[in-house]
Amino acid sequence: MDAKFYKLILLGGAVRFYFVRTPLASLISDRVEFATPLNSQKRMKEGIYLLDQGIDPYSGDLVHETPLVLKALSGLFLNFPQWLPLIYIMLDLLTGALLYNLSVRFVKQKLQKQCLERKNYAKDTEQLQYNDDDNYDIPELVLIAYLFNPLTVLSCIGLTSTVLSNLFLALFLYFLTKGLLLPCIFLLAFETVRSFYPIVLMAPLLLVFARRSFAGGVILSVLFAVACLIIAAASYLVIESWSFLEGTLGFIFYFRDLQPNIGLFWYFFTEMFEHFRTMFLITFQLNATVLYLVPLSLKLRKEPLLLATVLVALMAVFRAYPSLGDVGFYLALLPLWKRCWKYMAHGFVVFTFFLVTLSMMGTLWHLWIYAGSANANFYFGATLAFSTGQIFLITDLLFAHVKREFCLYNGQKIMIDGEEARILLK
Repeated sequence: MDAKFYKLILLGGAVRFYFVRTPLASLISDRVEFATPLNSQKRMKEGIYLLDQGIDPYSGDLVHETPLVLKALSGLFLNFPQWLPLIYIMLDLLTGALLYNLSVRFVKQKLQKQCLERKNYAKDTEQLQYNDDDNYDIPELVLIAYLFNPLTVLSCIGLTSTVLSNLFLALFLYFLTKGLLLPCIFLLAFETVRSFYPIVLMAPLLLVFARRSFAGGVILSVLFAVACLIIAAASYLVIESWSFLEGTLGFIFYFRDLQPNIGLFWYFFTEMFEHFRTMFLITFQLNATVLYLVPLSLKLRKEPLLLATVLVALMAVFRAYPSLGDVGFYLALLPLWKRCWKYMAHGFVVFTFFLVTLSMMGTLWHLWIYAGSANANFYFGATLAFSTGQIFLITDLLFAHVKREFCLYNGQKIMIDGEEARILLK
């Protein structure tokens, strides 16, 4: 870690510390784009108070954080509430530092892999290969993309528990690149019990630790299930009740709160007839978890970190209660694939989608809720366009990776009948 790393960390902390002391912080904590029923600070505060009073936090339908997190943060919320912003800022800076370190390790692994495979590369592919400058450039880009992304900054100053989710995911990816099995399993199990959708990250974990061993894959799956049971049992000991399962995983799976957010669930389940609910519920949850898992795992079996990045991005798009903080996290991982950017063709389109839709969300929400001159269709149209922009980004990254891999071995210019051939995605 060089001096520039510490300067960026200090600057990122200063930006967060400045904005958390402004009225913007309380505004963001109430915005549906950042605060959802799962990550809202107000709901967590209510759950901690109920737990402190000996009342089951899950007896109503307000609290959806796990008992372990409520218990771990209860002392801070009850005794030192004035320190909450500073703690959240420090946790967010720690997430940035973890992403920086996993980027350093990732580039070193890429350079080592290239040394073994370079003899098979085509002659005109130097700009597609990782080089020594990437040891510094890519980690710095990742750190900047996380610390100074408005989505992650606002999510932090709003004191949403997305800060915790991003930290746990960053820890998981960091240990994955270091090849530490048990921390990966327990972190993934903890996040799965918290928010269900990270279970799909079992795929990159299996590719790293049990690529060619079916028996090893079975053992890892059993270890993961045992870790989930241990975490569930520890949560049970906190409140001496299994009600938290219905209040967390059940709440997510059955999508009981129709509060608008940046996702796709709320509008469809508001409009549909009740007797179709079960069918669409299963369809939407399959789309958010297993639908893309097998084909992506087969195609990206040699790139587990890219698979993890794409799965995290798909979670941010298709999960039941997404927030902009989830989007900010996977955007910070994109500089890892800097050598694919040459083939990303929709950068301007994606940027325009993001800029226009994010600008419109606040306006359309005001017109719908406060002015009464719009309706749910207006706001959902903006969120649907935002999700479409994210899908464009994900597919663009995947195609760029496939094209880079092809060109590494076949050259950037392929001539057919005297004319340069074009690679098209069909």
